[in-house]
Amino acid sequence: MMSRGRRERWLAAILAAATALAACVTVLVLGTATASAESNGGVKVMPLGDSITDGNAVPGGYRIGLWQRFATAGYKVDFVGSLSNGPASLGDHDHEGHSGWRIDQIDANITGWLNTYQPHTVLLHIGTNDVLQNHDVANAPNRLSLLIDHITAAVPGAEVFVAQIIPLANASQNAEVRTFNAALPGIVSSKVAAGKHVHLVDMYDALTSADLSDGVHPNAAGYDKMAAVWYSALLSVSGSIGQPGNPGQSPTTSPGSATAIVGTASGRCVDVPGGTQTLGTQVELWDCNGRTNQQWTSTSAGELRVYGGDCLDASGQGASPGTKVVIWSCNGQANQQWRLNSNGTITGAGSGLCLDATGAGTADGTLLELWTCNGQTNQQWTLH
Repeated sequence: MMSRGRRERWLAAILAAATALAACVTVLVLGTATASAESNGGVKVMPLGDSITDGNAVPGGYRIGLWQRFATAGYKVDFVGSLSNGPASLGDHDHEGHSGWRIDQIDANITGWLNTYQPHTVLLHIGTNDVLQNHDVANAPNRLSLLIDHITAAVPGAEVFVAQIIPLANASQNAEVRTFNAALPGIVSSKVAAGKHVHLVDMYDALTSADLSDGVHPNAAGYDKMAAVWYSALLSVSGSIGQPGNPGQSPTTSPGSATAIVGTASGRCVDVPGGTQTLGTQVELWDCNGRTNQQWTSTSAGELRVYGGDCLDASGQGASPGTKVVIWSCNGQANQQWRLNSNGTITGAGSGLCLDATGAGTADGTLLELWTCNGQTNQQWTLH
């Protein structure tokens, strides 16, 4: 039988071990809940919202494609927030996307986060869980308005981008989403009239139910569509993501000089089929022949002109993978502006996507489109 003194020493040892184990568990739990603060000294951007910002089923969500667009175009951006997740292809994992949270829950914490991280730009997509949880949905727009007021009070110089939330597959819930979204233009207009830096972003129309993995959260393609919309909105507000560094314009050409654009993989030229001047014609690869339908002039505005007055154009102002690249009358819009990069890629200023030979094709007649930059040779070009 164990003596009293020995039993007390044994119990004390057990208690000490349990205390140490609890401390270790606490450290481990806290370690997974906090961000690693991957600061690169760039413009601070806070992705703010719920699981759609976090990236349900696709960890990192829209932040992956948005980060890649920043990197391709030479923008130096620092995502900030208390949470962190995503793949290696997402260069900065920090965010404030809280799964399951409603507008009021974000609002209860927002001032502390903003005081800690001091973002220059906020990307806000919130309201989905108010609908899913049927949480006083009629007053959700009022709660959002109050949240925006708290954001602009804490960081009055910040650019705040407010998204009309993406659709839901359930018809009745989606009707509530549409009603919620319909209130946002008036809310944003009232903030702008008060001198606030608040901007409306139409995210709803960018996605359909086919872009949802579970009826609520986007699949990978849907998240990339969100990234394209965020990126376009950011480009429309000067200084919201700073200015691009040196994205590496090719030293082999200068504004005003006509040149052929030759695919690295194919050795063929970017060509307007048959020498047509019909607007909307999709360009292709064709054997280089030196004719005017293969001569492109880079302008100081970032255009690639052919025939003098027509521009290489992302059709319909598209900013998603698969958008056709066509010729259209030059109009100065972002879908006609291109960056010639030192790695051989040509990226759309409005989309951040690469000029791509469809399906990695190399044959005559291969059509060109926008596609997510992937480092393959069907996205690399030289100018001759």
